[in-house]
Amino acid sequence: MATPEMVLPEPERNSFVHGGNELLSYRWPVNGRPRVLLIHGIGMGHWVYESFITALLDGDTPFDVTAVDLPGFGDAPKPQRALSMEHTADLVALSLTEHEAQSPLIVVGHSMGSQVAAELAARHPQLVDALILVATTVNPAERSVHQQAKRMLQDLGTESISVLARGALAYAQAGPRWFIEKLKPTLEHHIERTLPRIDQPTLVIRGSLDRVSPAVWARQITGLVPDAALLELEGHGHEAIIAHGEPAVRGIERWLSQLPPRA
Repeated sequence: MATPEMVLPEPERNSFVHGGNELLSYRWPVNGRPRVLLIHGIGMGHWVYESFITALLDGDTPFDVTAVDLPGFGDAPKPQRALSMEHTADLVALSLTEHEAQSPLIVVGHSMGSQVAAELAARHPQLVDALILVATTVNPAERSVHQQAKRMLQDLGTESISVLARGALAYAQAGPRWFIEKLKPTLEHHIERTLPRIDQPTLVIRGSLDRVSPAVWARQITGLVPDAALLELEGHGHEAIIAHGEPAVRGIERWLSQLPPRA
């Protein structure tokens, strides 16, 4: 789904179908550069992250970028039922094996996508070289529909009109019924049980105004992953990489430059 503001070049597009679930992937290849995989949050689609993808492509050292539409979101058709976070990660892994992964990836997950990304790193470590968890859900202290809805509404007050418009379009595209269907496995997933099994270097990113993924939870995430660092983006909320991609990308570049070579 495109919007009038979209300025990204046309990507390579692939479809992967397994067990009645279709995943769409969009790649902007930059030969010889590190590969980044972006996994979106609940209700979103790849096109919402134009600012972040543009920043990844336009820097002095651009990345080779792939973004996905998970089943039922963006342009991917809705399956009969929602997959768990673990099985969603397995679907992404199968798609990567068929279409994308020729070398380990830098995997970026936003919100619900961070849950999928964490499972991908833990369950399929050969595909993931480094992990970036942005605005990670679900805070175990607030694991309920009521609490999550309350925090999302509070967070909306920190976002610009353009970000709210993009989110509204994406949610409308997914539809309320499918959003609710996917919310159940999102809330049931305990990412805190997965984090200690992640061997890859990990960067945890949150906006300083994020009410959905609060500071205490971000610190807990960072402490649970064996090799993790925390980056806070001042003045941003839950949709930080949707609103302004460049601050996050510059922070990711600095973090990557400080990592020792992996054996």
